[in-house]
Amino acid sequence: MKRFSAPLALRPEPHVAVPQTAMVLAAGLGKRMRPLTATRPKPLVEVAGRTLLDRTLDHLRAAGVAKAVVNVHYFADQIEAHLGSRDQALEIAISDERALLLETGGGVTKALPLIDGDPFYVVNSDNLWVDGAMSSLKLLAQRWDADAMDALLLLVPLARASCHAGRGDFTMDPVGRLAWRREGRMAPFVYTGLQIVAKRLFDSAPSGSFGFRTLWDKALADRRLFGLTHPGLWSDVGTPPAVAATETLLAAG
Repeated sequence: MKRFSAPLALRPEPHVAVPQTAMVLAAGLGKRMRPLTATRPKPLVEVAGRTLLDRTLDHLRAAGVAKAVVNVHYFADQIEAHLGSRDQALEIAISDERALLLETGGGVTKALPLIDGDPFYVVNSDNLWVDGAMSSLKLLAQRWDADAMDALLLLVPLARASCHAGRGDFTMDPVGRLAWRREGRMAPFVYTGLQIVAKRLFDSAPSGSFGFRTLWDKALADRRLFGLTHPGLWSDVGTPPAVAATETLLAAG
């Protein structure tokens, strides 16, 4: 008589202390996503029946994050109304940029008084990722080293960066320290839009509107900019054709 072995039990995710606050960047104009963004903000574009913003917030809640600070500018009223319609399992705070769009670095700098705890997540609301065996947010938290890092970025290999037309962003050494792609060269890693940062990264940050690269350059100069490879799926949902392509990717599992 043939004997069958019992199925292997799935190992639960290890307990990881995650940052309790995330800054969710949702204020951009979404120009590349037109005409879908002619009447709505990019974070409210749906992929496979769920908005990009909801997918981001669902990841945060599932990882154990307690609070999300969301910045708003373009169609700000729509985002605020949408957030108000969600359940209250995740505390939401609004950082209002209606008067002036501050870009990524300036937006987070303005929101710092609303951000509890140090370090904290910064998450773009316009990319889509699927976790591997463990939550990618937890992987970042598990790898975070406050003594060595000012920023820890989740990266995906360029070869697995779905719907991404760029040439890569970073190279990474064996310990995870990052360097920018050299001019005229390809780089093996693409930034996914997820990172953990320390508040000290914003010491002496400029005022007004500026991109996050200004802050990364500071961390890189101090040898405190690190990366971690994302083991799951990731898609750059930046254009209308990318929406359909990402839905096909999700349907394929």
